[in-house]
Amino acid sequence: MALSLYNTLTRKKEELTTLKPGEVGLYTCGPTVYAPPHIGNLRTYLFEDLLKRVLLMNAYQVNHVMNITDVGHLTSDADEGEDKMEKGSQREGKSVWEIAEFYTTMFKQNMAELNILEPNVWCKATDHITEQLALIQQLEAKGLTYKTSDGIYFDTAKLKDYGKLAKLDAKGLKEGARVEANPEKRNPTDFALWKFSPPAGEPEKKRQMEWDSPWGVGFPGWHIECSAMSMKYLGETFDIHCGGIDHIPVHHTNEIAQSEAATGKPFVKYWLHGEFLVVDAKRMGKSEGNLLTLDWLTKEGITPLAYRYFCLMTHYRKPLNFSLEAALSAQKALQNLQDKVATMGEPSVGCAEYEEKFKAALNDDLNAPQGLAIVWELMKSSYPNSAKKQSLLKMDEVLGLGLKDVPTLTMPPEVEALVEERERIRRDKDFAKADDIRIRIKELGFTVDDTELGPVVKKLH
Repeated sequence: MALSLYNTLTRKKEELTTLKPGEVGLYTCGPTVYAPPHIGNLRTYLFEDLLKRVLLMNAYQVNHVMNITDVGHLTSDADEGEDKMEKGSQREGKSVWEIAEFYTTMFKQNMAELNILEPNVWCKATDHITEQLALIQQLEAKGLTYKTSDGIYFDTAKLKDYGKLAKLDAKGLKEGARVEANPEKRNPTDFALWKFSPPAGEPEKKRQMEWDSPWGVGFPGWHIECSAMSMKYLGETFDIHCGGIDHIPVHHTNEIAQSEAATGKPFVKYWLHGEFLVVDAKRMGKSEGNLLTLDWLTKEGITPLAYRYFCLMTHYRKPLNFSLEAALSAQKALQNLQDKVATMGEPSVGCAEYEEKFKAALNDDLNAPQGLAIVWELMKSSYPNSAKKQSLLKMDEVLGLGLKDVPTLTMPPEVEALVEERERIRRDKDFAKADDIRIRIKELGFTVDDTELGPVVKKLH
């Protein structure tokens, strides 16, 4: 039951074979911490968490590294406009360092609320300037860089296979097709490795984050950060690199170019990318002005774990259309599952056939929708509750819905007997008598609801 993943680099599903047997080096592009994370961002991190949990299910030891971008990411992904961190500072009247700390804390809180496993290594861009400078110097020594009035650039024309991840036709790109015009750039696809700070005589443009370098005072380009940090912690070649599909044509393309040019080795074996969350047929993003946050969802009656369930209902490589109605439906489905788990008692020997079907589904390029379908098949099966619960909790180690934390509902024997009697009567279609028993159950301080999973009992508050 091998694990197969869709590799963006080859455009096909491939069986996972890692550099070291039983171990996986995993790098996931983390947030730029200048504003609240929106649920579109968070869908990407949920897909990456599903990947990590599936790797763990397959007994891999996962070394997971995630960066925090706290400098260098400009408002255009391709080196134009303001630094997003400096812009956030201007917006809120706080220092860049305060902005970074505040939104890093918020992001980590959102991760905890969504039950996303933390990486083994958090790495901040501002903590790794030395590594970034060293990588730029490697590229310079190979004659792959040039200097303009605003920074040090990577010359993409020096690489024969530039753009292989995105299948870019670099020769056919015209100036302005991907980036704003910069008359000093040799090629439209060239990108900044190091950007110079504004001259000292322009105090109104003074940056809060800048460092000395062999080329002048400035700050790193966004792309160099991920290459330097991923290779520091995972080696010059590692197994899996993830992110959203928006990273394919620029950010990840440039990571590959500079990393492989510096080392002369393949950078990453498998590239995985998650599709967008869309609202009214538009991707969700800060520039689109359609941001929804986890806090907003909670106020609308949708818990973070229900949003996780909502995301699991669509394959990570398909666009997911968000609507409040669909999210509320996911909330109801999860609540039904939680309510049923609460009445299932202690787990025992599980249902091997369902566990095998579930593993096969998730090992087929993380097919979570099929996995959820198997969960509901299991819940509707004739297996005893103790066996169902054992398998369900095992499956939830991958789904991450927090079912092990659902408190067990203790029912008095009299209530259990009435619930069982009512089910027998309902099967005989004596609904009037079943309603009488429902009233007796309520008098004892409990309610019983009839669901597709059978009767669900709750304690009256």
